[in-house]
Amino acid sequence: MRRRHWLRIGLIAMLTASLIFAGCSRGAKENGAGTGNGTGTTGTASGDDKSPVTFTYFAFGSNIDKLASETRIGQILKEQTGVDWKMEFVVGDPAIKAGVMISGGEYPDVISPVSEYAKLVDAGAFIPLNDLIEQHGPNIMRVYGPYLDKMKHEDGNIYILPFTANVGGYISDPNPVTNFWIQRRVLKEFGYPKIKTLDQYFELIEKFHEKYPVIDGKETIGFGIYAGDAAQYYTITNPPMHLAGYPNDGNVLVDLETHEAKLYQGTELEKRWLKALHDLYNKGLLDPESFTANGDQFMAKITSGRMLGFAAYIWQIGDAINNLKTAGNDDLQYVSLPIVFDEDITDAYVDPPSFVNNRGLGISVSAKDPVRIIKYWDNLLKEENQKLTTWGEPGVTYEVDENGRFYMTEEQLRKRNDNDFRREYGFAYFEYEWPRYGNNSVYEDGNAHWPFYQPEVARVNYTEGDKELLKAWGVETFADLYATPVERPWYPAWSIEKPQGSPEAMFSQQANDLMMLYYPKMVLAPEGQFEAVWEEYMREFGKLNAAGYEEFMTRKVRDRVAGKW
Repeated sequence: MRRRHWLRIGLIAMLTASLIFAGCSRGAKENGAGTGNGTGTTGTASGDDKSPVTFTYFAFGSNIDKLASETRIGQILKEQTGVDWKMEFVVGDPAIKAGVMISGGEYPDVISPVSEYAKLVDAGAFIPLNDLIEQHGPNIMRVYGPYLDKMKHEDGNIYILPFTANVGGYISDPNPVTNFWIQRRVLKEFGYPKIKTLDQYFELIEKFHEKYPVIDGKETIGFGIYAGDAAQYYTITNPPMHLAGYPNDGNVLVDLETHEAKLYQGTELEKRWLKALHDLYNKGLLDPESFTANGDQFMAKITSGRMLGFAAYIWQIGDAINNLKTAGNDDLQYVSLPIVFDEDITDAYVDPPSFVNNRGLGISVSAKDPVRIIKYWDNLLKEENQKLTTWGEPGVTYEVDENGRFYMTEEQLRKRNDNDFRREYGFAYFEYEWPRYGNNSVYEDGNAHWPFYQPEVARVNYTEGDKELLKAWGVETFADLYATPVERPWYPAWSIEKPQGSPEAMFSQQANDLMMLYYPKMVLAPEGQFEAVWEEYMREFGKLNAAGYEEFMTRKVRDRVAGKW
């Protein structure tokens, strides 16, 4: 019954999508899309061409460069299509790399722009996908049909296929993670106390540090934060939002009733967070390299076992977490907790159902054969290939029980958590920065799209340390520690684009520059000097047009609530 229900919804969505795309296509043609310069449907491919070809792929995310066919997944997809990919990833400042691309006017065949999306679109780096999808993308239509209006740029064109199109229902993460982590042995040492507030969190770290200032000949580090990379600076700017009980909406807090968007920069929430870090630093508990260490250096400290707690998002430190799992010492692994400012605050770390329309993969104006590329993407979105990119091959990377349920043996799960295997097999490359189902999706057979959301996998993934911790806290899964997400139809507000050169974009840059200048000054100030630096910071912040920015974000949030993306 449930399957028929989703099939009906899917058919309706596809019919609706066809009508919408007809309108998109007319608009695209009127804007010159689909003619000349290798755009639209004028590529050299025709029919089901499977002749060997290698395209270039560039992602503004972090990974190790690789030829797709050197992975198992990439080789299988090449056998199906004849297409291979030379995959490259950004090194250094993404903004500088984007600027170099734009000034040169030459681009890789496809680009995953991440935070450089608006800049590259405004520079004309991408071709419109409207006609290509309509003519060559039945699976793309099936997956993205319900989201077409949300995918359009302000000119009516679609330039990227996003990474979060949920298909077939919604399943939540049984093991959510936050950006506050604590080492297992700190909890174990004091009998697994339940900690909820920031004060409790820092007090426990301080207590352990006082007891064990040196372990195995190495000085322990109380707390670190990944703020040494300009592109990742949100790691230190975002916590006031989380600690106040709001989800990750970027730099604003959105009222659930009025949908008014307010900055938390320049508020008592920001001040409280920075003062806590300042106090920690003056106690000798904050890693003094928090503002200078790069990603590799930060992850090295995590895997060394010296750091008792830290702030970072899972996508920033996933390799380090997997390395610790592979090493197998539960005491040195970390658990993330829904930390908030005060006991009476309800956390909002678990994301509600959402759609991110400015993170995806686009075809550049330099692409040699857009038709061949869009057909590759369409093939990738077949359900069997989505299973390949996330689950792999039955009998190899996962098993299927007599009821058709997918699961993993302990050995298969161990490999899945191993970074070297993930890159060798291709999971590390194909499970995210490609057109794909959203993590919360459910396949037609009822299995979870994302393996770690599958209950059968979540149970096997628990270590003895996990089980001991959960038992001590009286819960069955880590999700039981978190509040149920509240529906937010605009979510996430950080994906609202600010046009290049607009007052909103200028404010964002100026506000970020101000934080990068003054955060280290406030946090690393000698004891007793925090207030003076904060007042100086507030005087400078007062010169910016915060009210105008809030008005813009409020308007955009309310538009989204009204269905206008």
